[in-house]
Amino acid sequence: MELRHLRYFVAIAEERSFTRAAERLWVAQPGLSTQIRRLEGELGVQLFERHTRGVDLTPAGELFLERARLTLAAADAAGATGRDLHAGASGTLRLGIATEARSRQAPLLLQRFAEERAGVELTVLEGYAGTLWRDLRDGRLDGLIAPTGVGAVDLRSLQLGVESWMLLVGTGHRLAGAGALAAEELEGERITVTGHRDGAGHDRAIEQLLDDLDIAAVLVPGAPEPALQAAIAEGALALTTAPALFGAGVTARALEPTRALGFELLWRDETPSPALDAFIHIAGSCVEADAAGSTPRLAGVA
Repeated sequence: MELRHLRYFVAIAEERSFTRAAERLWVAQPGLSTQIRRLEGELGVQLFERHTRGVDLTPAGELFLERARLTLAAADAAGATGRDLHAGASGTLRLGIATEARSRQAPLLLQRFAEERAGVELTVLEGYAGTLWRDLRDGRLDGLIAPTGVGAVDLRSLQLGVESWMLLVGTGHRLAGAGALAAEELEGERITVTGHRDGAGHDRAIEQLLDDLDIAAVLVPGAPEPALQAAIAEGALALTTAPALFGAGVTARALEPTRALGFELLWRDETPSPALDAFIHIAGSCVEADAAGSTPRLAGVA
């Protein structure tokens, strides 16, 4: 039994006529009749009741029609695998997102990609930028969203925009309050950094930020999320961008004057998979739309 036999059978069943089915299929009617007789012989059942007005399905034919349609649909879906992979509509994508500082673009990109490429199995890994950078270089990740400066000569990049630095502070701390915080208020304060080799890029960015603001602060290693938020609620301070939802007892304050950190999408300098290529394309279109619909929002880049 071949798929063409199933297509012949379905056409006859739908047309209720060998003649009309032959015209629809662009095959000779005698040959079509011969193939159906062979199909009935192989199945050991009669599929059609022949009469002068055409044909009707037998009970066996009704059952076989249902199964034939399912089989043809499955075959069509299987046959589209290559096309879907080539178009980036299926496959897998492993994306890393650095957690020391965040971009508001990242969740928007993930949402849009999931909507437009629902057939792609998307896996997101979060961690220190340095850890994810090694995973990207070693092929364990397809792409990485991280602060600008993590890349290397053998990586390609797409700039995603900038995010303003903000201070995370406990509601009981003297620096808690509403509105922007004057940067000089950080003078002499203890600022939490990662203190981890894979978070060194973020720690250097904070050092550069404070130097740019001419602020002398004490940098102290702290625990990563979610322990960091607990420490902030108890009095620690931390600098980040686009903070995610934080727990009770923690608030975020913008800095005055404003300073910002750039973000980029990184991938290896090789031909990207169709799924990754689709993600890069979506990211590029989002960046273009954001640039067209908003005014510049940074005073400087740390």
